[in-house]
Amino acid sequence: MKRSPTKSTRQSKSSRRAPPTGTVHSRDDMGKSTLAWLKQHGTKRNREGMKRYGLPSEKAFGVPVNVLQKYAKQLGRNHELATTLWETGWYEARMLASFVDEPERVTPAQMDRWCKDFDNWGICDTVCFFLFDRTPYSFDKVEQWATSSEEFIRRGAFALLACLALHNKYVGDSHFLECLPMIEEAAKDERNFVKKGVSWALRAIGRRNRELHVASVKLAHRLAGSGQPTQRWIGKDALRDLTKPAVIRRLKSR
Repeated sequence: MKRSPTKSTRQSKSSRRAPPTGTVHSRDDMGKSTLAWLKQHGTKRNREGMKRYGLPSEKAFGVPVNVLQKYAKQLGRNHELATTLWETGWYEARMLASFVDEPERVTPAQMDRWCKDFDNWGICDTVCFFLFDRTPYSFDKVEQWATSSEEFIRRGAFALLACLALHNKYVGDSHFLECLPMIEEAAKDERNFVKKGVSWALRAIGRRNRELHVASVKLAHRLAGSGQPTQRWIGKDALRDLTKPAVIRRLKSR
């Protein structure tokens, strides 16, 4: 599969910011300083709330996402810090890593390493939404991960595909049309996080423009009429979204 086009300004090094005044600059010290900040701003109440959404709380501080995003802006882009934070295994540290890493420095090998560490939908979707879809290797990884037997690696393929459909304005329809057979094949997977990722990808592609909407609705109808329960669920879920009057009006106005 062809690499996805990206606009250079999305990966510009000018987006980096210097660390806040008073922070130390070595990789290890910055990692320790950041973990200390996370521990200070986490709460037991937030950790308990994470459980209700199926997120891990055993190795989490309990820091809200909006707080993490504000802190990430203070830290600025920093690939070395992102690597250090990811290696700690802490939930919020890995979330923060996806916010501060530099997309132009992410390699295919790093994407594979991080994807193998996905163990919950929160980390999987956040990394794909804020980092992986900004790399030129994104469509290659969708194709590679889509056949994985691991639940969250396969979830990563379709979460990444959904994010590409939502964010990448510079890629042609052919890239997404080529992915529809992958969606149809993965729609047989009964695992909860896979099927929801597959549905997300189909809905996101169908919302992109009128041509992709027609192709996505056609596939959704085929899945909805299937005798296989998971395919039927995905088809009906996609149709509920893609046939909304507001969606149809928005596509017609483009």
